[in-house]
Amino acid sequence: MANPTVRARQRSVAAAARAAAKRAEQASRRQEADLEPAAPEPAAPEPADTTPAKPARSRPPRLTALLGIVVLLALAATAALAWKHREAERTSEARAAALTAARKAAPVILSYDYRHLDRDFAAARGHLTGPFLDQYSKTTETVVAPTAKTYSGVVKAAIATGDATPAASVISASPDKAVVLLFMNQLTTSTQIATPRLDLNRVRMTLVRTPKGWKVSAVDAL
Repeated sequence: MANPTVRARQRSVAAAARAAAKRAEQASRRQEADLEPAAPEPAAPEPADTTPAKPARSRPPRLTALLGIVVLLALAATAALAWKHREAERTSEARAAALTAARKAAPVILSYDYRHLDRDFAAARGHLTGPFLDQYSKTTETVVAPTAKTYSGVVKAAIATGDATPAASVISASPDKAVVLLFMNQLTTSTQIATPRLDLNRVRMTLVRTPKGWKVSAVDAL
């Protein structure tokens, strides 16, 4: 039969072995835990930008209104200059056209021959317009024609010349109206006078633009 002392010693050795194995297992676990990488700490959130956003710059209402007025004034000035330039061009064209028409019309209007009065008066009426046309028709029919037939009257009118240039010039002009001054030589023959008579006359002729060109609206002897 085994000695009790021996059995007690065996139990003590076994317990010590178990305790040593347990301690070794715990140490192994701690070593493995130390070898595992540590989980990264979450990054701290960046502080929010609390600086208030700058509002977009805009022109003050008064400045905007002023700029609008300046633009309108500039456009108006440009339009006015363009209109004046066009009017000046039209006036220049009118001066030339009216002067040419007056040089053609004056000799026809102021001439006649008792032998073909109807033809002469018809040619003159082609250069006239407005109330003056009616006035000319009545005067030639009631005064000029009877006198010319009775005394065999012949009047030949021509524009006087100076240095080979017709003595005619524009007094005033606008795009639709012009006044021309002409120096006329009128040679008259009739049974009332013994020799032909030469008259030197100044005539102011008003012309207007019509759909059929420049026509004479008035003739005044000066």
